[in-house]
Amino acid sequence: MRVTRRQRAKGRRPKPSPRSRAACCAGWTGRADRVALGGRLTRRGLLVGSAGAAVAGGGLLLAFSLVPRHYATPLRAGDGEHVFDAFIRMAADGAVSVAVPFCEMGQGITTLVAQIVAWELGADWRRVGVEPAPVSPVYADPVLAAHWAPLWMPLGAGLAQNPDGILARLKAEREPMMITADGTALAAFEQPLRAAAAGVRAMLAKAAAAEWNVGWEECEARDHFVIHGGKRLAFAALLQKALAYDPPDPPVQRAGAPAERPRDFPEGARARYPRLDLPAKADGSFVFAGDVRLPGMGFAAIAHGPQGNSVLSSHDKDAAAGVRGLVGVVHAKRWLAAVATTWHAANKAVKAMEPRFRAAGPIADSAAIDQALNTALQKGNPVRVAADGDPDALLEKAGPVKLGLTARYDVEPALHAPLETATATARLRDGKLELWVATQAPERVRRAGALAAGVARADVIVYPMHAGGSFDARLDSRVAAEAASIARQVGRPVQLVWSRWQESLAGLPRTPVSAELAGSLSPDKQHILGWRARLALPPTAIESGLRLLHDRGVPEALKASEGRADPLACEGALPFYGIPEKAVDHIAASLPLPTARYRGNAHGYAAFCNESFVDELAHAGGQEPLAFRMGMLGGQPRLAACLSGVARMAMWGGGADASGQGIACHRMDLPTGKGQVRSGFIAVVATARQDEGAVRVDRLSVFCDIGRIVNMDIARQQVEGGLVFGLAQAIGGSTAYAGGLPVSGRLAQLGLPVLADCPKVDVAFAESSEEPFDPGELAVVAVAPAIANALFSATGLRFRRLPLLSEGL
Repeated sequence: MRVTRRQRAKGRRPKPSPRSRAACCAGWTGRADRVALGGRLTRRGLLVGSAGAAVAGGGLLLAFSLVPRHYATPLRAGDGEHVFDAFIRMAADGAVSVAVPFCEMGQGITTLVAQIVAWELGADWRRVGVEPAPVSPVYADPVLAAHWAPLWMPLGAGLAQNPDGILARLKAEREPMMITADGTALAAFEQPLRAAAAGVRAMLAKAAAAEWNVGWEECEARDHFVIHGGKRLAFAALLQKALAYDPPDPPVQRAGAPAERPRDFPEGARARYPRLDLPAKADGSFVFAGDVRLPGMGFAAIAHGPQGNSVLSSHDKDAAAGVRGLVGVVHAKRWLAAVATTWHAANKAVKAMEPRFRAAGPIADSAAIDQALNTALQKGNPVRVAADGDPDALLEKAGPVKLGLTARYDVEPALHAPLETATATARLRDGKLELWVATQAPERVRRAGALAAGVARADVIVYPMHAGGSFDARLDSRVAAEAASIARQVGRPVQLVWSRWQESLAGLPRTPVSAELAGSLSPDKQHILGWRARLALPPTAIESGLRLLHDRGVPEALKASEGRADPLACEGALPFYGIPEKAVDHIAASLPLPTARYRGNAHGYAAFCNESFVDELAHAGGQEPLAFRMGMLGGQPRLAACLSGVARMAMWGGGADASGQGIACHRMDLPTGKGQVRSGFIAVVATARQDEGAVRVDRLSVFCDIGRIVNMDIARQQVEGGLVFGLAQAIGGSTAYAGGLPVSGRLAQLGLPVLADCPKVDVAFAESSEEPFDPGELAVVAVAPAIANALFSATGLRFRRLPLLSEGL
């Protein structure tokens, strides 16, 4: 479905055409009307299948298997339109529509994708719109596939962790791995987007050059015109003639890359590329999943059992009979739902039936969770998942000049708590299932929907909706499967909305963690010589991968992952400092609580533990915290620059007693193929104090280096939003469990920061020409340790548990 600028402004969404629907079912085929990967580049096949091929210098596609693969062209042209490639279509009036293969969750990815195309094409930003890309292997993400190789190829992950390799590409395409996660969008798709736009620009230039009898290379494109000297022709006037030409192979891209320098766009400056989704979201007219309306549609409410392995044991169906507007009651193994003419009537019916659940296995309980983590940390079997050297002998050696320290840190489970609860609309007719849902993993939704509705996967059409927040909650496909099952059984379209309580109850939380860190200092106490981190937590990344990539149910994934060492669950725990001997051990804890990915993921709890412990070692050795860190950053000038930059911004006073200042930093890496790694760096200074039993943060100063910045306004939004999310992790967001139920199930109970709790925020960016790094998760992770270190400065007390002050003073 394509959304024009006028429709975005008014919140209207056109009806999907049969052609658009068919495009959602692209798959393997050998038909002649399909596009073969690895074939000659033509105007018809431009870029189809090249998504993710980050080819420096312009090559579109590398042949990477023994036989070519053939995929249906993923986009379809409407009346008067022409589809150029997998990303771009153009209308007769010259309006450009860009297909976006990501879930927009507020991070601005729809604007970034369109901006890259507009910049390379030479389009007028006012004539550019976006549409969700259909599920297709051409949008597969080999960068993410390689990063997640331990989840789908655990016995040979090292062989598959190259995004340019055959294994990662085959996995990405066959899945197809069209997943919004881990900030891989720019790394995987910037070059394919630019190549697509460059090809279209060349075709338009060739058409204009033929009119003027000049070389097409002498023409330029700007503001929706092709220009040569004083002559110019609009894109619309050239469209039909351009179709007669093939683009050059490879397309000739513009010199440089889309970039906005921080000094040219200070805070408050007018955006060169304003967000496409902002006007409708600001006036409330934007269409989210809960706004979908279909003829004859019923509204469904649902009740899930306690968190863990619970099943529905009984309910009083007759009690719902008197609810006005009731359409029907549907039950499954683990849930009970009612359908009515309004959602409130359906919810009333569910409550009237008083569903009861029984334990079919372990049920989440905080006492059992804490005991399991304690047992794992004290008696479990540690497996080394990351190392640079061997710190064991050094840490166990005693000597008069050696200063050692051991500390334990704990992280409680936390809820995602997006503003929009899980919502899906399902319609089953003529043997096909249609799903309107906000999802980060549309192919997983197709598989889950097909199973629930009893149709073939090729007969499931997903209409991706924007999400009202996610923080990785929308990797979960259960709401779509439930909606499909309910629609099949009641025989009409159904919109299922989880209540806030159901979002908290059934939503899978961030994993709890208990960690023991040990470190030893050099004789002069100015450096760390040895470091060992032992993290007790469930293999949460493997568990999530089993659900997402292998279609396991929640209890089944929890059971199948037990006892497995999980490197991705410990990602970021190996310190980036120049410590001669360092290692990370994972102790797989068996918990009665299913867990899931969460914004920041392992880096969130790893940075809290590491940066708190570095601060403790600095103070134990009588060292100033900033200088202590800087002294161990040889060979890392970008992170050192972030630390020195934030120190200037915050007027760092050395973290002296009672100053209330604390400092923390972090680094994140993303391998992108050909031996290249994109990195993001952040340093945070927090000014905080303890105020009437609560944490009061007065100021957050942040300096980050995320390489070349494509859109300054969006980068700033991402960082500022990440800081508030990090603040939420520091002071709230968590819940205990009793009998499988979250103790804090309402937003007001989660201790989330409100506007009055938000500190003054100062953000600065490094001027950099390095490849761009997504700041969405990076911005989250260093906030909590900076605040914890600030509280130590203010109170003299160490807070080693998240949320801070959760154990009292």
